Amino acid sequence: MDYELNEHNKSEFPPAHTAEHLLNQTMIRLFGCERSYNAHVERKKSKMSFYLDRKPSRQDEKEIERRMNELIDEDLPVTFEYVTRDDLPEDVSLDRLPADASETIRLVRIGDYDVCPCIGKHVRSTSQIGRFELLGTNWDEKDRSFRVRFKIV
Repeated sequence: MDYELNEHNKSEFPPAHTAEHLLNQTMIRLFGCERSYNAHVERKKSKMSFYLDRKPSRQDEKEIERRMNELIDEDLPVTFEYVTRDDLPEDVSLDRLPADASETIRLVRIGDYDVCPCIGKHVRSTSQIGRFELLGTNWDEKDRSFRVRFKIV
């Protein structure tokens, strides 16, 4: 069945883009935050920023990397589902979609771990991502913002 979706103006690197979904959900689960408010996901190096209640410790940073690689190793399936705005699951928000987003929404599911609206390119399962390598982090105390820099190897 053909669905009419919005035009997509990016050409993502599927392994890093799929890792972006995993990192968003990992941060939500570890810190109770929202999905990233700023992300630049590229083939060579990526960065994502999150608003947090506290500065993560070095142990927290190690746990982020450990969990990401554990999820990748679990070989979770990446699947797509098409729904109308009226049939959207309760836990899925359309807040970040453009105002002119189509009536039909493509949801990307990564196993039972994450689901969110997305029209980008993804791998078929998490084992195709590779290894998640945390390159560094920055904490902005004033803005309560935590930036994660990573690459996919």
